[in-house]
Order: sequence, then C-alpha cells, then structure tokens
Amino acid sequence: MFRYLACGGFNTVLSILISWYSYYHIVPIRGVAVANIVIHRDIAAFIIAFVISFPLGFIFSKYLVFPESNIGGKVQAFRYVLLVATCVLLNYVLLKLFVEAWGFNYRLSTIMIAIMVATFSFFSQRMFTFKVKEMPVQEVLPD
Repeated sequence: MFRYLACGGFNTVLSILISWYSYYHIVPIRGVAVANIVIHRDIAAFIIAFVISFPLGFIFSKYLVFPESNIGGKVQAFRYVLLVATCVLLNYVLLKLFVEAWGFNYRLSTIMIAIMVATFSFFSQRMFTFKVKEMPVQEVLPD
C-alpha cells in the first residue's frame, strides 16, 4: 500500500501539475480544433498530462508497486491498458460533469476526481492487473 501511495501519489501530482500548466498556459481558452472537432480546454489538458503519466504509471506499477506479480509482462501491459482506458473514461465523464455541467472549479475538480479514480485504480491493479496467481502445490512422493 505504501509503495502504491508513494508512486501513485507522485504520478498523480505530476499529472495534475502538467494538466494545470497545460490548461492555463498551453491550451487556448476556446480549446483545440482537430479535424473539425473542438476538444474543450479541460479535456485537451488532460490528454497532454495522460501522454506522460500513462507510461510512467505502468513502469512504477510493474517494477516498484507490484513486483511480486507472476503474470507475464504482456498480460500485465494488456490489463493495464484496459484499466487505464476505464480510468480515462471515468476521468472524462467526471470532468464533463464537474467542470462543464456543474461549473465546479477546474483545479478542485481534478483533485477530487484524482482521489476517486486512484482508489478505483489501486483495487483494480491489486486484484486484476498485477495480481499474484496461485501456483498449484505439487506433492513430492517418497521413493
């Protein structure tokens, strides 16, 4: 739990800081137009932060938080992608609700959402992505 809080906390704070910086200094107020689709400022800032925090989060989880996992690396990576996709969807929906629908402050919203998604992510990683498979016990018969 400590390793998850330390690594996840660092990655989350880094992601929030990148998101805030992007929101206030990189992304135009009117958002970003991509192929005639306007990506709102809050979502564009989230995407920028995600590009950095996604690979960093996997490396932390695989090697520092859950090193005892005996599931293959490719399976872990696939499961991590599934989990992160779920977390991205949660982030997206919650950002839309908090900032655009309910008019909450962007900074406060990102902190509240980060806490909710991190809690969900920890239990999902521990029980699914990086779980430890029980190995069958083989009996040794006397000669």
